[in-house]
Amino acid sequence: METILPRSPNANPHNMGLPSVMVLPLLIVVAAGVYYIYNEVLQFMSKTLVRNKVVVITDAVSGAGAECAHLFHKAGARLILCGTTWDKLESLYDSLTTASDPRETFAPKLVILDFSDMDSMEDVVAEVMECYGYVDVLICNSSMKLKAPVHSVSLELDRNIMDINYFGPSSLAKGVLPAMMSRRSGHIILVNSIQGRLAIPFRGSYAASKHAAQAFFDCLRAEVEEYGIVVSTVSHTFINASEPPPAVEPAPKQNVLTDYIARQLTHGVRPSVLANEILETVNRKRKEVVLAHPIPRVALYLRSLFPPFLFAVLAARVKDSVLAEPMQ
Repeated sequence: METILPRSPNANPHNMGLPSVMVLPLLIVVAAGVYYIYNEVLQFMSKTLVRNKVVVITDAVSGAGAECAHLFHKAGARLILCGTTWDKLESLYDSLTTASDPRETFAPKLVILDFSDMDSMEDVVAEVMECYGYVDVLICNSSMKLKAPVHSVSLELDRNIMDINYFGPSSLAKGVLPAMMSRRSGHIILVNSIQGRLAIPFRGSYAASKHAAQAFFDCLRAEVEEYGIVVSTVSHTFINASEPPPAVEPAPKQNVLTDYIARQLTHGVRPSVLANEILETVNRKRKEVVLAHPIPRVALYLRSLFPPFLFAVLAARVKDSVLAEPMQ
């Protein structure tokens, strides 16, 4: 015979478990903990994935290049650092070797590389290959920027920009490809600009060179995939190593919306942020990365889905800048 005990009047089924008001904060704390552990594991793995890898970094003395050099050096990569001036390369070399344990890291190799001198590219490629006989990772980081109306840019300057931003990186990639193909392994990274995917007024030559580089490495990606070679592009807004300027009120007659969008399209990223993204790209073998704030990302979609609207916004920005010139 089953005996049923009387239920206490104070008993409440909702008091038997965790109060519902505590569930959401607890889930947030747990998610944050998991995310923290995940990032720590990724950082640990990043140090092992690139260890002993031969990594070439062009324009290694620039802000992003130097940040990359420090990250990959600490991770135990065999660095080949390229730059246009020997003094700056030696200074970077000293900063890397003095702050590291020689038992855990390798002394970088230094190579003079100037993409504006295309006649020297054959010798540069030979010197790079002589360092270790092969290259595991090539990071094409060099870039020349220009902001000017199209009609004011000379053909000579156009060609110089194309040499540095397109012909240089593509020639260096071609130079290291045969060894990568024979080893059926390698990773080529183009540190490009979002303007390789979205053209901004007054940057015609620069955007043209970046579009050319983007197209070249997109084609290369498909051609070398069968050899186990990964080709990645990292498209970012401009590198901003300085503090952000204070907000400025728009000039009279200037459209607030177009001014805001234009400023967001050129909102910079920190060199350290870009360097970390490049390291993650190498570790995860990601093929395409866009490192930009929401507005530039939206502009990319507008360029594909609603181009007339984007064209109108950019044209309004040009008109506003012309109207504002006499007031400056």
